Amino acid sequence: MKKMFISRIPCRLFETLLLIGCVILFLLILLLREHWLERLTADMRVYGALIGGLGAAVATAFGTFPILFSRQISERIMDAMLGFGAGVMLAASAFSLIIPGLAAAQANGHGVWGASLIVSGGLLLGAMLLLLMEHSLPHEHFVKGVEGASSKTLRRVWMFVFAIALHNLPEGLAIGVAFGGGNTVEASALTAGIAIQDIPEGLVVALALLGAGYRRAICIAIGAGSGLIEPFGAIIGAVIVTFSAQILPWGLGFAAGAMLFVISHEIIPESHRKGHESYATIGLMLGFALMMTLDTALG
Repeated sequence: MKKMFISRIPCRLFETLLLIGCVILFLLILLLREHWLERLTADMRVYGALIGGLGAAVATAFGTFPILFSRQISERIMDAMLGFGAGVMLAASAFSLIIPGLAAAQANGHGVWGASLIVSGGLLLGAMLLLLMEHSLPHEHFVKGVEGASSKTLRRVWMFVFAIALHNLPEGLAIGVAFGGGNTVEASALTAGIAIQDIPEGLVVALALLGAGYRRAICIAIGAGSGLIEPFGAIIGAVIVTFSAQILPWGLGFAAGAMLFVISHEIIPESHRKGHESYATIGLMLGFALMMTLDTALG
């Protein structure tokens, strides 16, 4: 019975992928209408955010390809990779988002207390949005299993898609907000760090799907497609903060809060549930050190 169920999964996935492809195509058509095309080419901050988001998406896709050569990777390595991603995101939140957000708020004329309250407010709003999404959207953790409302009515692949979206949306927003701030070097450092941690993230997604019985090609397709939300998030983040300099510190704090929520609520619990806390912690420290080095050396 189980084999029959698994054998039917690819057909359902092809239907799902076709629907996802149609949605993405529709969004691209809307995005590349004449007005948006002029906006992207006229404002280099928005254009840079698009390129940065696409780079992160490509990194996610690149990370899925090792499953063509190996079916399994040890759980210790997977937990270490999850920890590495958490470390990169943690350092990016601090050095690429919160600290520049405080500086942007002070540049807008706010004092130390005012700047702190603005960035803190944005941070809490970002975390609250992700918390709302986490409770509203049915999704499936790779270790904890199914969570969210009405999950029984959806196919399992959609739960994976929602879970991946919770991880990738804050990253895309962070890239967009960083480029929208106008500091290209700092934004490029943030993008490089996120792209580096997207490689093992793409591999973890593909391996999880492979272990659930999906074919390798479909695992790669879904894993690669999961990164497409990042360029859209990047454009949204960049467009919003370019409207007014007053929005920038709020946007930087918001992106940081969303990323911190994902780190605490999703990645760290996943990496600590199989008794490999030491490997996950080592990975986190290495990821944090790498991102801090990139940010301080390049920024």
